[in-house]
Amino acid sequence: MTTSPEGAELVTASPEETEAAAARLAGHLGRGDLLLLVGELGAGKTTFVRGLARGMGLEADVMSPTFQLVRVYPGPLQLAHVDLYRLSNTAELADLGLEELLEEGVVAVEWGDRLQGCPGVRVRLQTLDPDRRQLRLEGAPATWSW
Repeated sequence: MTTSPEGAELVTASPEETEAAAARLAGHLGRGDLLLLVGELGAGKTTFVRGLARGMGLEADVMSPTFQLVRVYPGPLQLAHVDLYRLSNTAELADLGLEELLEEGVVAVEWGDRLQGCPGVRVRLQTLDPDRRQLRLEGAPATWSW
């Protein structure tokens, strides 16, 4: 892992390593934390959320919420998994109930760059090659790490 002014960076060499990094990050999360996941199609956003769930101690079978928009995984600390890929207008964003979800736990938003001006920690996932991903935290507290 390397640290830069933009945030903590890590390169993973497999989906399992991406999940493990997210699981470690989950140990820093608490009620009201919003993670905005940014990356191209296939970058590993759902894989990342699967690792978050595991790190939060959830027994959930995490799947992409593309057609549901929101999947909620209950536990000691609830995880809401939001996918904005198919969202066509900003009016639909208000219907998601992000504020209520944040009151109940952690919210991870795929395609989080569509939430312009929304305060949250950005997790950038960049595809380096078919197996490797660069993960970067932006706007995270200094105590957060992989």
